[in-house]
Amino acid sequence: MWYDMWYWFLLIPVLLFSLTAQIRVKSTFKKYNQIATRNGLTGAQAARTILNMHNLQNVRIEGVSGELTDHYDPRSNVLRLSDSTRDSNSIAAVGVAAHEAGHAIQDAVNYLPNKIRASLVPVARIGSAAGPYLAIIGIMISYSIEFGMTIAYIGLALYVFAFLFYLVTLPVEFNASSRAIEILNVSGILAPEELKGAKKVLKAAAMTYVASTVSALFSLIRIALIVLGGRRRD
Repeated sequence: MWYDMWYWFLLIPVLLFSLTAQIRVKSTFKKYNQIATRNGLTGAQAARTILNMHNLQNVRIEGVSGELTDHYDPRSNVLRLSDSTRDSNSIAAVGVAAHEAGHAIQDAVNYLPNKIRASLVPVARIGSAAGPYLAIIGIMISYSIEFGMTIAYIGLALYVFAFLFYLVTLPVEFNASSRAIEILNVSGILAPEELKGAKKVLKAAAMTYVASTVSALFSLIRIALIVLGGRRRD
């Protein structure tokens, strides 16, 4: 069980990385959420401007409760902005709104990683929720039931798809941020000094996705080691 020792040894930095990313995004957003933009545009107004620039008048903007719960729903063609973004004219709000508008643009231009991520959603949800349990149950019953290890391998395979979802999310999120910064710069929605603040907000947000991917990779390795260990004992 040598990998149990490494599991706990590696778990601490993974948890610290995730915690640091969460603290950083909240503190960075809070800082730039207190600085208003010179032109006074709210997050909703900035998003609408960007969407119209790309002939996406069909994309509606709606509110959603909470903070940093902003997201684009490609099934309904709706960009949902949280309370802390929609009506705020802060640098942080405009940056976040532009990022979500970037996702709408990705959908409109059929950005390949975005399409791949969308195709992975159903199996990734199943893999994330059921994969680890199937792997463990499969190993437990493998001592008495012949096809136990088959169930364990199915669980591992399902979680692989969950990890792939996290992995392909990275280029999708980075690209949305890049689009947002470029549009905010070219359109003049944000002044150059304001753009620096928006970049910091989006960079901090991107690190949370990196942290999630690292955590998913760590879990995948852990599940794989358990399954492979069960096979050796079989």
